[in-house]
Amino acid sequence: MESVRKANQRLRSYPILLGKCSVAAAAYAACVTTDLNVSHKVCEQEFQLFKQCLQKAASDMKTRL
Repeated sequence: MESVRKANQRLRSYPILLGKCSVAAAAYAACVTTDLNVSHKVCEQEFQLFKQCLQKAASDMKTRL
C-alpha cells in the first residue's frame, strides 16, 4: 500500500506543477489548437519546452512525474 500512497502524493502535486509551467503549457496548447489536423511532431519544440519545465519543477519540488 506504500506504492499507492506515493502515487496519490505525486498525483496531488500535478496541479502545482502545471501552475508553475502555465506559460509553457499555454504555448503548447496554442500550437496544438491552431489546426484541426494535427500531425505528428508539428509542435515538437513547444512540447519539449513544456516537458523540460515540468521536469525542472518536479525536481525542484523533489517529486517524480
